[in-house]
Amino acid sequence: MPSFSAPDGTELAYHVSGRGSPVICLPGGAQDAGYLGDLGGLSAHRRLVLLDPRGTGRSATPADPASYRCDRLVGDVEALREHLGLDRIDLLAHCAGANLALLYAVRHPERVARLALITPSTVAVGFAPTGEDRLAAARLRADEPWFGPAYAALESIVAGDGDDWKAIDPFFYGRWDAPARAHLAAQDGRRNPEAAAVLAAEGAFDPEATRAALASFPAPTLVLAGELDLNSLPGAVARLAALLPGAEYIVQPQAGHYPWLDDAPWFAATTAAFLTGCSG
Repeated sequence: MPSFSAPDGTELAYHVSGRGSPVICLPGGAQDAGYLGDLGGLSAHRRLVLLDPRGTGRSATPADPASYRCDRLVGDVEALREHLGLDRIDLLAHCAGANLALLYAVRHPERVARLALITPSTVAVGFAPTGEDRLAAARLRADEPWFGPAYAALESIVAGDGDDWKAIDPFFYGRWDAPARAHLAAQDGRRNPEAAAVLAAEGAFDPEATRAALASFPAPTLVLAGELDLNSLPGAVARLAALLPGAEYIVQPQAGHYPWLDDAPWFAATTAAFLTGCSG
């Protein structure tokens, strides 16, 4: 597996698949990039360069745990760009990876050709859905056979007197079927809890400054929300898109937090069209 050295000497690994010009892909949270797969067939259109963040997958554990903080990970993305010999990059990020992508875009706007934010976290810009927002989104699934116990667990979590997070897993998938269950099971043990605890530590984000900087971000940006996503609610994602002057905001119908699983052809075609400049 190919690798490169981060600025602090940590050896970082990445996966390559597909054909065409490269697009660097950042996974969400403190886990390796394996759960992204081929992004619903996007690898048929572009060469995917999927980064395993430090401390996950085949990437080494850093000597300094404080280096897991999101703003410090910007240097890892820049080192990967330099390693690949690219003057400018197309950058795709999912979930919490979008926070890193936004910090990279603010620090190195001249290095980003196109930016795709897929069901992104909005922590970096200070937009946080309320518990009632999440409950309202969950009620869109009221006809699902698993809804009752899952919604009761979510109500308890929102109220602060419950912690049955496994019970609400179905809300993160557009279809709670065998492929969704297999996708979820494959993620067991792949998250680095030490890294997760540091990722959004104090000092990682300056939402006001980030929002101001994004107002002049020049690159075309795709901001894609899942209609049924309980994690990255479409309302918050739309607010993020509104910060970016070159943003195209799209809601994928009947999709959850992993939209490439819910309608792979739609997702791959939409994302590929944007990355090749053929959307809109």
